[in-house]
Amino acid sequence: MACARADGRSPDVRWHARKDGGHVYLNGSLRALRDADGRELGFLKIARDETERRRVEEAMRQGEERFRTILDTVQAAFAIVQVKFDPDDVPVDYLFVEANPAFEREAGVNLRGKWVTEFAPDLERFWFETYGRVARTRQPENFESYAKAFGRWFDVRAVPVGDAADRQIAIIFNDVTERRDAEERLRASEALARENAERVQLALAAGAIIGTWHWDLPSDRFTVDEAFARAFGLDPALGREGIPLARIVETVHPDDQAGLSEAIREVIARGGSYAHQYRTRRADGNYYWLEANGRVDHATDGTPLTFPGVLLDVNERRAVEAERDRAAADLRALNETLEQRVSERTAELMTAEEALRQSQKMEAVGQLTGGVAHDFNNLLTIIRSSVDFLRRPDLPDARKQRYLDAVSDTVDRAAKLTGQLLAFARRQALKPEVFDVGAKVRGVSDMLDTVTGARIQVATVVPDCLCFIRADLSQFETALVNMAVNARDAMDGVGRLTLRLACNVPMPPIRGHAGSLSRFAAVSVTDEGTGIAPDQLPKIFEPFFTTKEVGKGTGLGLSQVFGFAKQSGGDVDVESEFGRGTTFTLYLPEVEVEHSGTQPVDPDSLLAPVGAGQRVLVVEDNIEVGRFCTQILDDLGYVTTLASNAEEALEMIGPDGGGFDAVFSDVVMPGMGGVALAGILRDRLPELPVVLASGYSHVLASADDHGFELLHKPYSAEQLARVLRRVTVQPGMPQIQEADA
Repeated sequence: MACARADGRSPDVRWHARKDGGHVYLNGSLRALRDADGRELGFLKIARDETERRRVEEAMRQGEERFRTILDTVQAAFAIVQVKFDPDDVPVDYLFVEANPAFEREAGVNLRGKWVTEFAPDLERFWFETYGRVARTRQPENFESYAKAFGRWFDVRAVPVGDAADRQIAIIFNDVTERRDAEERLRASEALARENAERVQLALAAGAIIGTWHWDLPSDRFTVDEAFARAFGLDPALGREGIPLARIVETVHPDDQAGLSEAIREVIARGGSYAHQYRTRRADGNYYWLEANGRVDHATDGTPLTFPGVLLDVNERRAVEAERDRAAADLRALNETLEQRVSERTAELMTAEEALRQSQKMEAVGQLTGGVAHDFNNLLTIIRSSVDFLRRPDLPDARKQRYLDAVSDTVDRAAKLTGQLLAFARRQALKPEVFDVGAKVRGVSDMLDTVTGARIQVATVVPDCLCFIRADLSQFETALVNMAVNARDAMDGVGRLTLRLACNVPMPPIRGHAGSLSRFAAVSVTDEGTGIAPDQLPKIFEPFFTTKEVGKGTGLGLSQVFGFAKQSGGDVDVESEFGRGTTFTLYLPEVEVEHSGTQPVDPDSLLAPVGAGQRVLVVEDNIEVGRFCTQILDDLGYVTTLASNAEEALEMIGPDGGGFDAVFSDVVMPGMGGVALAGILRDRLPELPVVLASGYSHVLASADDHGFELLHKPYSAEQLARVLRRVTVQPGMPQIQEADA
């Protein structure tokens, strides 16, 4: 047959279904195989498994979409502007570097990248002077002002951001037009009330008193003066002679008659002064508010004698007071609404800040994932090959030991990779801790091959002396990875990257900020890349600023480095020569730590890792892992029973413990988890030891170990045996020590 050849390549990039029901994402090509005469013989498919990369990219995309959604829905108008000064250091304009949708809704136009003089050429000089002062002095300001460009009143918070040389400030606008209008109405109402009060006083002096009355209580003779009579359309002569009180009461508004009668009865009974407001129908047929002021005099024996008084017109005063009360109520309602809105916006901004921090972590995780997957394939290759050789019956003992050591070392390396990746992805609040920065720099350096690729040589220069800092370890490692990723991209994946640590050094002045003579640890990352253009240096630490192509970066990496350095009491400096390379230096304050020359003794090392027939219930939903674990414990002298879930384990244990001496359970299982199982057993059988196992699960990461013994996966047989030996040793029982302990 003539030699077959392959042609007709066609791409094949898609999800594929596996036999076990899962899915795998393959990237490959399909080729037709033909013989020398062109006849089709079959097909050859070459595929590369990109499932993990695909999932991580999708997770990062969703995370970025969630963060952008939060930022876009914050209701407070927010913008970052760069103030422009003339040669005499006078502010003359400012550029909108960033503006959120709420700000652009207020403006009615997309402001990003625009100078304010383009948008509002007649803007008051006040805004330039205020923003210029904040940019120049670096002192935040809070003020209320009217913006003609928007036609609204705003409560404005202006704070400096970035470097002093950038002359950039962040401004947050809260619309207070409604509150200002309510306050203005209240002030107008109060002024009107004062004005009307003055008019009332003048009117009283000029005869605003409607009239007077005199009531002789023993004879029940009620007389009024001429003004009183005219006001109610009565015959003045009748008023002087005495009129039935019912004639006066019938003019009172029906809703006020009961209150008036009660007030009169009360004052006659007790005597003394009297004042009461009510509505009456005057001679024109309309109801008006009146105020009756009088006094009831009693005889020495308590008999009521006289009740003289005067009627005042308070209709206008009541109207003014009602308007004032309405304005005050409007203001109270607005203030309550404003407080609620401020609280909601504060919560939104805090959520956005947390989303920003998580997005920064996810960017670092994304940079790690591809390399970690590659490294894991290499580690699995070593383990697979070593196990194949160990199966040979004629393998010499020396080579057998070498392969066993290779498997053990490879598992340790895999566990280290897993721990580093989960530390980056873990969502938690900042937790500063004291650590040796040199050891952590070496650890990150060992991991950077997975980030930078094989064509970048990573060199590490760390002094032998100990150097301690207090910072969030996860954020510190993330900062180093972000700087390394930036260096990798600058070198286009080829070159030399150097991590260097200098201890006990002062911090120099950085971007206009004063330096410090205190002791700092300086961690620098140097690359041989293209360098940074001088016009871009002032912007590199800004959030979302990036020189990469769309989809190649979020612009959050160096922003995370800057924020972490400032929050930890330090700073980050950059030196770059265009076309020659760049050095980023992270300055963090050193702390004093007392050292002890003796190493602490692990109490578990004093126990022999063997059992003495103790019964152990193993709870593991993965049957293969469960069987392997029971085999290990059986070989070490324990008697084991396997339960596939927590519910089955509770049945086996029963109310009295089922004769078991300890329970060893996984944490994450279908149905009830290991933590819940341990909690039930602690309540039911507090003397029954429980040991949990976890591969850095999110349950234990968020709630520590809940007071139970904890083994981190992957664990060795010796580690498991020592922990079980410790928890099953009875008080007073002699502890068997190893010969080499």
